[in-house]
Amino acid sequence: MSSPCDPKYAPVGDVGAALMMIDSRLQAIYDDRTETDREQQEMVGQFAASLGPAGVDALLDGVCTLIYMYMRWLRSACEDHDEDVIEYVVPTFVGTMAMMPKTFRPEVIPTMAGLVIAAGNGLSPNLWRAQYGRWTDAEMNPLEATAVLLAERINRITDDRNFATRLITEALTKSDHD
Repeated sequence: MSSPCDPKYAPVGDVGAALMMIDSRLQAIYDDRTETDREQQEMVGQFAASLGPAGVDALLDGVCTLIYMYMRWLRSACEDHDEDVIEYVVPTFVGTMAMMPKTFRPEVIPTMAGLVIAAGNGLSPNLWRAQYGRWTDAEMNPLEATAVLLAERINRITDDRNFATRLITEALTKSDHD
């Protein structure tokens, strides 16, 4: 049975720009550059403003594509160990979000958890979210942080700080060759 949230109906978006943004965040975390967080946020804001409305939509779709791809990798890793990806990822993910009230206001936690659950169930996170209207300004930082948390989780599992970025880069390279 086909779903209107099937990934085959979803726009991929600007995955390259989204990956650059997420990787930049990961490197800042790993390098413990908390003092430059405001500067980086300003740069991301300037970058997003330079994209225009269509570019911002493509960036949002790109971030959702990353969330989908990260959850797909996590689902595969969990299945290899006879674990359920939702049970493995969501409780700690929601707990982490709750401990970050400046990034995840309580009212956006259900939406971000829903994106992860949708992706974990093989649905497109951006199409799932689209059912509820346009993205809000309050969801922008949490959306980025959701992708960062998933990427960091993958990096921790693989004990490789660049694995999540390489995973996407290799997938993009492969799709260019196909």
